[in-house]
Amino acid sequence: MKSLILASASPRRKELLTLLDIPFQTYSADIDETIPANISPQVAVEQLAIKKAQAVFNAHKQSIVIGCDTIVVHNNSILGKPTDAEEAFSMLSQLSNHTHAVYTGVCIMSEEKTVVFHERTSVTFWELNQRDICAYIDSGEPFDKAGSYGIQGRAALFVKEISGDYYNVVGLPISRLSRELLHFR
Repeated sequence: MKSLILASASPRRKELLTLLDIPFQTYSADIDETIPANISPQVAVEQLAIKKAQAVFNAHKQSIVIGCDTIVVHNNSILGKPTDAEEAFSMLSQLSNHTHAVYTGVCIMSEEKTVVFHERTSVTFWELNQRDICAYIDSGEPFDKAGSYGIQGRAALFVKEISGDYYNVVGLPISRLSRELLHFR
């Protein structure tokens, strides 16, 4: 297999990719992550995954590059990474006692071919009170995560129910990715 590169600086994605027991390198993809208006969540995450993979692939054309992006969608609104505590509070308040969708787009790119897919997982939160939300924000966890939470951290206490791939919510649908990578050997 060609050398494998994860186009991400995410420690969570890196940890998940180690489950494949394949050596890989990581390079951060420096791209504009602005999502155009009036675009579906599925298309948005796939386009961002392609942009990330392409940015790294341009410098490593002999490799297989994996680009990923994750978004949270509630009431047809895309919730990205919060810019400050106020925005994090607003997002977590919206998710309280509701079900939302988490989409992760994945692009696997090599000289021979490119495969793009996305996974969707539904997550339902318990009702959160202001104290719970503020304590979580004070922990610092929300600030580099779509929707202002990381299911693998303290926000696990917010989750009432999940339908779909748990690892998709963490940021990398590793089971589907492992199956798609079989076509790249």
